[in-house]
Amino acid sequence: MTADDQHFAERSRTKHEADQSRAMARMMRHIALACVSLAAGPGLVQQSHGNPALFPTKPVRILVGNPPGGANDFIARLVGQKLNEAWGQPVIIDNRSGGSGVIAMELAARASPDGHTLLVSNSQMSSNMLLGKVPFDIRTVYVHAVQLTTQMYVVAVNPSLPAQSVKELIAYSKSKPNAVSYGTPGTGSPAHLGIEQFKLMSGAAMLHVPYKGNGPAMIDLMSGQIQLVFGSSVSVMPQARAGKMRALAVTGPRRAALLPDLPTVAEAGAPGYALTNAYGFFAPAGTPAAIVDAVNKQSNAVIAAREFRARLEADGVDAAPPNSPADYRGAVERDIAALEKFFKTPGISPDTFK
Repeated sequence: MTADDQHFAERSRTKHEADQSRAMARMMRHIALACVSLAAGPGLVQQSHGNPALFPTKPVRILVGNPPGGANDFIARLVGQKLNEAWGQPVIIDNRSGGSGVIAMELAARASPDGHTLLVSNSQMSSNMLLGKVPFDIRTVYVHAVQLTTQMYVVAVNPSLPAQSVKELIAYSKSKPNAVSYGTPGTGSPAHLGIEQFKLMSGAAMLHVPYKGNGPAMIDLMSGQIQLVFGSSVSVMPQARAGKMRALAVTGPRRAALLPDLPTVAEAGAPGYALTNAYGFFAPAGTPAAIVDAVNKQSNAVIAAREFRARLEADGVDAAPPNSPADYRGAVERDIAALEKFFKTPGISPDTFK
C-alpha cells in the first residue's frame, strides 16, 4: 500500500467513525425525548414542541407592533431579558411597526403554534378587530397567554403651548379649534381612543396626527410639530424633567404613586375621565396548552419578583397580579365589550378610528 493509499484509508476510517458518533448522538436524543414523553404519561405524549419540559428548544421571538421607544417595546424588552435568563434561550424582540399594530398581529396569527413566537400587545388589538382592520377574531386566532402590566398615560404638551393645566388646555383648544394637534401611535390606538373620549367629555377641539409609534410622536412633540401626546411615563417623564415637554396630568383613576404632584385628568378638568391600558402576551391559536401554561408560569414568576416590580414601578408601570390564561382571556373580553359600548356613544363615530 502506498503512502497515498494509507492516507486515504485513514481519512475514510476517521470519517466513518465521525458519522457513527453523530448517528449515536441522534439516537440518544430520540431515546431521551421518548423517555420524557413516556414519563409524562399517555395524556402528554406529543411532539417535542408541545412538552413544557423541553420548551423552549430554540430562540423565542416577541413581536411588537410599534417601533422602539414605546410602552409595548419597553415591556417586551424588560420581560424578554428575564425570560432569556430563565430559559437559557435567546429572546428576540422583533419590532414590526405599521398599520396601527396590524402587521405584527397578522404575523403572530400566521406563526407556527409552538410557543416560539409571541405577540406583546394591548387593547389596540380589540379596537383593530372591532374596526375591521384585521380579518379575524382575536378571541379565536390567539391564545391569551398572560397579562403582564397595567399602565396609565401622562398628558404631555410642548412647553411653547400656553397651557399650564388640563383646564387651561381645554380652554385654549376651545378658543382656537384645531390649533392644538395631538400625536398618537396610530389611528384606533388606545391613546387615540382615549383622547377622543377626552375631547367628547371636555369639549376640547384638537386635531389628530397619527404616527407609526409613540416614539416618533414624542420626537415631534419636543420639536413643536405637534402640541400634545398621551404618553407612557417611561417616555414622558425624563423629557419633562429635562424641560423638553410639560407634564400636566395622569389619566388613571387615581394619582400615580411616583408622580403625586400630577393630578388626574378627572381632577384637573374632565370629571369622570379615566384611561388605563393592559399589556400581555398572545400566542397563535393551536399552541399546546402545556406550552401556554409554561409561558404563563414563567412570565408570572418574572413579574412577581420584587426587584422586577420595583423596576416597573420606577417607570410608573404596575405589574399585573398573578393570572391564568383564562383570567387574561376574560379581561380581553371585558375590554372588547367596553369598546363596543364606546363606539355606540352619541358623538363618537367608529369611522374616526379607521
